[in-house]
Order: sequence, then structure tokens, then C-alpha cells
Amino acid sequence: QVQLVESGGGLVQAGGSLRLSCAASGRTFSNYAMGWFRQAPGKEREFVATISWSGGTIYYADSVKGRFTISRDNAKNTVYLQMNSLKPEDTAVYYCAAGPVAAPIPNYDYWGQGTQVTVSS
Repeated sequence: QVQLVESGGGLVQAGGSLRLSCAASGRTFSNYAMGWFRQAPGKEREFVATISWSGGTIYYADSVKGRFTISRDNAKNTVYLQMNSLKPEDTAVYYCAAGPVAAPIPNYDYWGQGTQVTVSS
């Protein structure tokens, strides 16, 4: 089992920045690819970014490319999502997930509880 706890969400004005963190415990963090997904009210959960266990493979959704950066620190069992130039349409609950492969689809084994990000216009 892997337990994931997200933090860093909040309310920010459009154009601002936030950094989300996801702390993992349980099985060896460095064995897993990590992903970030988000779900806005009334919408399906959508892919945001993913990073392989080594950090050598990274994918972003087109909607966040150039604005968001995913990174990980295996020594701290933590994955990050730096979000810059935030837009109101980025408002959602953000979830981190752990799985065997860095992929832009929700085929991850473990999920966190989510952290709310609200971007005001």
C-alpha cells in the first residue's frame, strides 16, 4: 500500500502561482511513477502531468504545458506540481496518484484525497 497526502492548495488570483506537494508513505516511493490529475465540479477527472520513477519521462496536458512543472524528490518521498500563470479554468480538486507507468490516463494504483485549488478572476 502507498498512502498519498496532497497539500498546498488554496485560493489565488488569476496569474498567480501555487505549488502542490504530495507526500507518500508505505511502499518504496521511488518504484512508482507519479501523476497529477484534477476534477472540476460537474466534469470528469482529467490528466494534468506525470513523471516516471527516475524523473526521466514527463508528460503534460496541453492545457497546462508551459505553465505547470512536475518534479519529484525521491529522498523526501514527495512529488510537486508548480503551477504558474493560473487561470480560472484551473479551478479544481487536484489529486496525486502512484502507479507503475507514467501515463496520461488514470491507470494508477493509489490516489490521494485531493486538495482544492481555486483561481479567482
